[in-house]
Amino acid sequence: MTTRGVLYVHSAPRALCPHVEWAVAGVLGTRVSLDWIRQPAAPGTWRSEFSWQGQAATASKLASALRGWQMLRFEVTAEPSPGAEGERYSCTPDLGIFHAVTGIHGDILIPEDRLRAALLRSTTGETDLEAEIAKLLGKPWDDELEPFRHAGEGAPVRWLHQVV
Repeated sequence: MTTRGVLYVHSAPRALCPHVEWAVAGVLGTRVSLDWIRQPAAPGTWRSEFSWQGQAATASKLASALRGWQMLRFEVTAEPSPGAEGERYSCTPDLGIFHAVTGIHGDILIPEDRLRAALLRSTTGETDLEAEIAKLLGKPWDDELEPFRHAGEGAPVRWLHQVV
């Protein structure tokens, strides 16, 4: 099964950019040279985005390959494909990584057990239900990444294909 997706590197220090390319190349199995542009939302950092095509597990492999760098902000999306739901990964230095399963229209699908756990934490007074639902939907990540997304409007996008 193949799918398509997009990797958004929202901000990376210049010294980290070649390492990001090497990590992505390792996942895709082909040489990668990204088009980097300055990230105005965080002076001194760079951004890039590109579309990819590969196996259904490619988004998780990309997120895993990139999650270890503390100064990197990124998102990886994968479209649903026959036999596999879509996915979204978001990562920030302060929050770490967020993962969500997405449906055919891009909506986040929250598993029943995670909803039950959030409800239990709220009924026991451990937390507020609204805050729990916001975390399940990735709102803290969206809030932190939104200025970086906006700064990237109009950035060039290139398609990369996984070598099988």
